[in-house]
Amino acid sequence: MLDTQTKRRIDDCRDILVGKLPDPKAQIEQITIGLIYKFMDDMDKEAVELGGDAKFFSDYKIPDPEFPNDRNKDKLIEFSKYAWGHLMHPKVTASEMLTLYSEAIAGMEKNPNIPQLFRDIFNNAYLPYRDPETLKLFLKTIGEFEYSHSEKLGDAFEYLLSVMGSQGDAGQFRTPRHIIDFLVAIIDPDKGDTIMDPACGTAGFLISAYKHILLKYSKDNKEKLNIYEYNKFDRKPFNNLGDQLTPDERKKLIQNFVGYDISPDMVRLSLVNLYLHGFNTPNIHEYDTLSSEERWNESFDVVLANPPFMSPKGGIRPHKKFTITSNRSEVLFVDYIAEHLNPNGRAGIIVPEGIIFQSGTAYKELRKMLVENHLFAVVSLPAGVFNPYSGVKTSILIMDKEVAKKREEILFIKINNDGYNLGSQRTAVKGSQLEEAIKLAHKFVETGEFEETTIGHLVPKTEIAKNGDFNLGGERYKSILNTVSNFEMVELSNEDIFKVVSGGTPSSGIDEYWNGDNNWATLVDLPQSNFISSIESTERKITEEGLKSSSAKILPPNSIIVSTRATIGRIAINKVECSTNQGFKNIIITNFNKANTYFVALMMTRLIDKMNSMATGGTFKELSTSNFKTLEIPLPPLSIQEEIVAEIEGFQKIIDGAKAVVANYKPKIDIDPDWEMVELGKACSINGELVRELDAQLAYIGADSIESNTGILLKKENCEVQGVNGPVYKFSGTNILYSKIRPYLNKVIFTDFEGYCSSDMYPIVTNEKLDLKYLFYFLLSDNFNNAIKGFYERASIPKINRKQLFSVNIPLPDIETQRQIVAKIEKEQELVNANKQLIEIFEQKIKDRITKVWGE
Repeated sequence: MLDTQTKRRIDDCRDILVGKLPDPKAQIEQITIGLIYKFMDDMDKEAVELGGDAKFFSDYKIPDPEFPNDRNKDKLIEFSKYAWGHLMHPKVTASEMLTLYSEAIAGMEKNPNIPQLFRDIFNNAYLPYRDPETLKLFLKTIGEFEYSHSEKLGDAFEYLLSVMGSQGDAGQFRTPRHIIDFLVAIIDPDKGDTIMDPACGTAGFLISAYKHILLKYSKDNKEKLNIYEYNKFDRKPFNNLGDQLTPDERKKLIQNFVGYDISPDMVRLSLVNLYLHGFNTPNIHEYDTLSSEERWNESFDVVLANPPFMSPKGGIRPHKKFTITSNRSEVLFVDYIAEHLNPNGRAGIIVPEGIIFQSGTAYKELRKMLVENHLFAVVSLPAGVFNPYSGVKTSILIMDKEVAKKREEILFIKINNDGYNLGSQRTAVKGSQLEEAIKLAHKFVETGEFEETTIGHLVPKTEIAKNGDFNLGGERYKSILNTVSNFEMVELSNEDIFKVVSGGTPSSGIDEYWNGDNNWATLVDLPQSNFISSIESTERKITEEGLKSSSAKILPPNSIIVSTRATIGRIAINKVECSTNQGFKNIIITNFNKANTYFVALMMTRLIDKMNSMATGGTFKELSTSNFKTLEIPLPPLSIQEEIVAEIEGFQKIIDGAKAVVANYKPKIDIDPDWEMVELGKACSINGELVRELDAQLAYIGADSIESNTGILLKKENCEVQGVNGPVYKFSGTNILYSKIRPYLNKVIFTDFEGYCSSDMYPIVTNEKLDLKYLFYFLLSDNFNNAIKGFYERASIPKINRKQLFSVNIPLPDIETQRQIVAKIEKEQELVNANKQLIEIFEQKIKDRITKVWGE
């Protein structure tokens, strides 16, 4: 379990390096090298303490080039001078330290005393900056780590990789761990399988598969948990994974895992990661899977992969052994995996949407091959799975050559909820559909039986093959809206009522086209928070020349604007003439006796899922004009449309008013100039002590437990559930917990229980002159936040220390006035909370009313 001290040290290392190495990947590589360097020295120290000799940092001899056959004249290489104690000796200057460290990491791979695995880790390692003081500070922090056991170092390394996963490129680095575990659980590898990842990155799939197999042979796994279910536990229900395997079985199991990666940096990270998970000699190879041929004849029982999505400019130049002719990396990787499965092999591959429906010859030939020989299921993932660093839409291809021969259908599963919201922070939410998807896939494999559910359906292979495209977009074979509307369904192509037009963009390099008088709508004019936006003016404007030079067209007022490229399904009504860029399809109503603008916009909100399923494209999905025109909406008589609109507009006015209350409310204390101003430190104190020994059943409050700006407690879980280690503050009684680190300075909570809080918080109590709740609301106010800005804006480390916090002046009326202020604010907050409930109720009323029109 990662302890808070280790996490803080790693964060400190990154803060030290960021000025010289802004790329998170480069930071991780240098921290990895530093940690392994120190780990080797710790192992040397342990060996010496047990009566042995240092192995890693020991001298060795090499032949003298002038006398290569005379052992008496061999040259001594003094590698012991690079040991940590020598490197960090007080008499060693920063410049000397830089020279020693640079020489050591560059010479590590040449030292015959060092095991080959560690020599591989340091292959081509170097120090990418030459600032002695930065290195000295960095190594001093690395020196605080003391890990004689690889599992502890493994915890640190997993945190490092999670940092890279949160800041990397979806096509190159990390797949979210729960998606890795989900894919592994579906494929269900076993101890006799040979397992390969042809673009292994940091070896996430290989390690997940390894742990999944160990789980299957664990005595305490009474519930037969798979790796996805096991890793959902914050506190693992049991350890000792694989205790039913014999030493020989475990050794053979480890030998069954193979990984390739074209990047030497990724190979290094894989080697470290696997070593720290019990692989003494990992089979990881620096290898260009698509262009090299020497491993072409290798085949495997299981392949798991999230290959790079992007092809270099000009495409890949593959060798001639591929069945499918292409220069696109995503096509070639899928072809490679399919061709390198054993006769009964299985595979799970994360792919970009281009594989699913691109119309190019190579894509169609690939899909044909998969449907006929390999594929049994396609899992569509939400577009935000790789947030925050990519919104790319992906799917998972599930192959089993044996099952594919037996089944006449393909199973399609659509995941809308993977257990996390789709915002940039990917916060955990309830209602994940992944466990249901695993069960559906397993049942289909075992029995071929399937009952259609809300997330899955079967499609005959003959239907997929019918038009020769072999399109793998499952929704196109299923009526999403099984409507039984009592009203006439009308296509948007009906020119008696509608006219559909696209937008366009003038050349950005010609100034004469821009900053004119013509409104020109882009996605920024349709905020995500709006149900249906109203456009009265646009952020950007174009000139008449810009309009004429592009395919943009002037839309009359009361047209319906629909985003149909990349972000699909934002809807607006323009109140003034405007044009749009090419990312929109726009509905001009030509017969207002048949259609009400707002009613049509409301019906379009019901088609957002369908539009997304119909969109095609690689980098950006887009819904074509011809496909957009095939959409149908129910169109009752105009009088009924107007009744429905009036009802929903009434709901929306209530929502808008409630939202305004919630958005604008903030506790406010009107300060009387006659009130005494007192330094905070004279009216309150810290009520807690830093402790290391914890009661696992007491609650722990961290910054993530508190909602910003509101003082609302989001979660209250004990130390055991959260895996907390000291040092932390212990508090009891009634307190305020105040977060002292930016960007969490606006996180404050009022507590009346015993527990622990982060050492980056202050537990505060007041004296008899200051009401604790009055202080709580003051800390949430603009008055206080403005007062502390001067401290953190000038600081190199963005935090408020105790002296600074206690020096802030606070208005201090008499205690009775303070309590009256608190009572007034609490009444106000009751009204705010009621407005939040009102928003939820009336948003659901709108959805229910629209659904009723569709006959559902």
